[in-house]
Amino acid sequence: MDSQLDPAARWDLVDEIANQTVEYETAEASVADEIGQLMVSPWTGFPFAIAVLYGMWGFFGAVAGFFTDGYFVPLFDQYWLPWLQEAFPFEGTWVYFIFVGDPAATNSFEAFGMLTSGLFVAVGVVVPALLALYFILSVLEDSGYIPRLAVLLDTFFHRIGLHGFAVVPMVLSFGCNVPGVEATRSLEGEKQRFMMMTLLSVFIPCGAQLGVMLSLIPQYTGFILLYLIAGFFVFGAALNRVVSGSTPEFIVDIPPLRWPRPRQLGQKLTMRTRGFLTTGLPFVLVGVGVINVLYVTDLMSAIAMAVQPVLTGWFGVPADTVPALVAGFMRKDLAVAQLSAIALTPYETVMSVIMISIYFPCVATFVMLIKEGRNSGGITRVLLGSLATLIAALFVWGGLFHLLGIVMGVA
Repeated sequence: MDSQLDPAARWDLVDEIANQTVEYETAEASVADEIGQLMVSPWTGFPFAIAVLYGMWGFFGAVAGFFTDGYFVPLFDQYWLPWLQEAFPFEGTWVYFIFVGDPAATNSFEAFGMLTSGLFVAVGVVVPALLALYFILSVLEDSGYIPRLAVLLDTFFHRIGLHGFAVVPMVLSFGCNVPGVEATRSLEGEKQRFMMMTLLSVFIPCGAQLGVMLSLIPQYTGFILLYLIAGFFVFGAALNRVVSGSTPEFIVDIPPLRWPRPRQLGQKLTMRTRGFLTTGLPFVLVGVGVINVLYVTDLMSAIAMAVQPVLTGWFGVPADTVPALVAGFMRKDLAVAQLSAIALTPYETVMSVIMISIYFPCVATFVMLIKEGRNSGGITRVLLGSLATLIAALFVWGGLFHLLGIVMGVA
């Protein structure tokens, strides 16, 4: 095909070739075909998408709460914590404080040691939530619904310089930002890849963070998620105007609807859960250890005093949120869990979670940004651009929420 042809002429040539080579037959549409067509039609597709989202949310919260409250809380609080507090040596030393935490704690979460809160958050809170979310995502992927959702949302994503297929890395990021950022390589053009990598790492909370939020602050989770998604599209529109480059057209292959196969679902659940246990769990434990070391050496107080004017003046949250910000460098789920141990007002809780969500990607996501930036041939541009967007989002979007809180009289 002549590379000098303009896009319209190319499509005319494609149509001409297709007319000469493709034979069409009339076939009666099956029930699955009819349902699939309803999923991409705006009048029926959006209600269906809302129903799917509502069902996901309900299933996600029910499964996570059932296993966390019904099994892991009694296991950790009634058996693991008392045994560890008695069996672990060096009580009264900094070693005991780092690994076990408060010797007088009556539950694993408030002990805040690597082997108490660290394990409880990772295994007792995050794993059930991830299993529920990964199951839902796997069903949607294997059933063929995700490509139809991409077609349905194509108009909205076009308004910020992306295509509907960008919903695929977005959906993956709700499980974990790392595969979400990695999936952006399937997008056409460096502009789209850069925009999507940046927006995902700033505004989309991972499944682990959502699981902790649903467990600890379920009454605020939906509102926080809506505010973050709104920021995704607002800053997406801004990046579309600022970032140079074109957005080439993208063709999405829509597979037929099918029933997911249990064996494949099991394989995906096993693979993704193993991935968290081998990569996410160590970060949670190390994060708790780093925070405890900062407490032991009094560096946490120094950091809190240094950033207090910004935290209280611009964001309206106390300096006590500094440990959560430090934990956010390791894991966002650990950071949100750390917040629940602080006496905060409802407004301060929501503001703090929003701030933690957008202020910096976790270490694993940051490493993936470096990797994908190198693959795109512009690691410096990707990192500097992403960090600039992150800083702007933190102070503009976070500051806007605080301003709204002041105007409404709740700050």
